[in-house]
Amino acid sequence: MQQTALNLIAIGVFGMTLSALLGPMFNLSPAIPAVATLSVLSLATLDSFRFQGRGATLLLDWLASASGQHRDRILRHEAGHFLVAYFLGIPITGYTLTAWEAFKQGQPGLGGVTFDSAGLSTGTLAVGEMRLTLERFCTVWMAGIAAETLVYGSAEGGVEDRQKLTEALTSLGRPISELQIKERWATRQAHTIIEEHWASYEALVEAMKQRASVTECYQIIQQHCQN
Repeated sequence: MQQTALNLIAIGVFGMTLSALLGPMFNLSPAIPAVATLSVLSLATLDSFRFQGRGATLLLDWLASASGQHRDRILRHEAGHFLVAYFLGIPITGYTLTAWEAFKQGQPGLGGVTFDSAGLSTGTLAVGEMRLTLERFCTVWMAGIAAETLVYGSAEGGVEDRQKLTEALTSLGRPISELQIKERWATRQAHTIIEEHWASYEALVEAMKQRASVTECYQIIQQHCQN
């Protein structure tokens, strides 16, 4: 989010220039817009270089939360991650649905579903086991995009998810040409899992909307699998 804060600084500079030009038309003292703009620029600069853009993240997420569809997209996106991780046997350690919730839990950015990713960092797995583990995580990372696409026909989120997949593959020496192929494959896999367990997915969305615990979400998924 540093880039976001820097973008806000650029907007502040533009605003200061515009206010200086239009101020005389409205009999505004040049000091008023200058002081206001300088204050905004100072806060944005401090946030960017001291707090890694967290303030900008909180502000932008708060503004976006006014849109009901934005909140629903985030909810359904994260529920996709949760559901697919559950069925692929990847332990879920928690989830957040807003930047403020993520901030309170000490997570960067907008938060989301967090997993126990020890399997990706261990050096004790055989090559075949590592391949299967990587494929499972790739599918989970693409599950948010798959869920959004199923519900809305397209996905607005997923930038960080794609970045995680790219970093994982490149760290293992996979060629760049494989990235898009793996991304499409993982998205299809996640898409299929969500469709096959649609009743569980819809129940999970409602549970996460009420901020049910991870254990409660597990139980809700299990209940709907049995129905």
